[in-house]
Amino acid sequence: MPSRKELLAALAEAGREHSNAAVMFHSTVSARMGLGMTEEKTLDLLQRLGPLTAGQISEHSGLTPASVSGLIDRLERKGLARRVRDTVDRRKVIVEIDHAGVAGFGDLFEGLVRGLSGLYEDYTDEQLALILDFLTRSAEVQRQATTELAGEA
Repeated sequence: MPSRKELLAALAEAGREHSNAAVMFHSTVSARMGLGMTEEKTLDLLQRLGPLTAGQISEHSGLTPASVSGLIDRLERKGLARRVRDTVDRRKVIVEIDHAGVAGFGDLFEGLVRGLSGLYEDYTDEQLALILDFLTRSAEVQRQATTELAGEA
């Protein structure tokens, strides 16, 4: 069994490799969609979480409110999202995905989804729960680091 120091070093290296693979995958997907990576990941947020305010997009992404405003403008110009008035509080503006504009983009993820589904079969439910816990908590650490860096800019 490797020592804790060796395990932590291997985990750091594997984390960097995973991050690099994810960035390269999403860079390729974004290019195929004709988007920047931030635009593609914002569409992912809207697809997963549903309509969001600009403030909520800022919270979930770690981007500054000024960056989010320009990002929403670009998505609107490309016909991929739109600003609409909240039906409950008409003063509030929410951003929703334009499903017609993103039709067909899901096909770009089929190979990844298929590969991950096969990978998940190699793990027990308890192992999957541990992996889920790690991914959830590490994503929060990364969002916090993004927010800190954005605040320093």
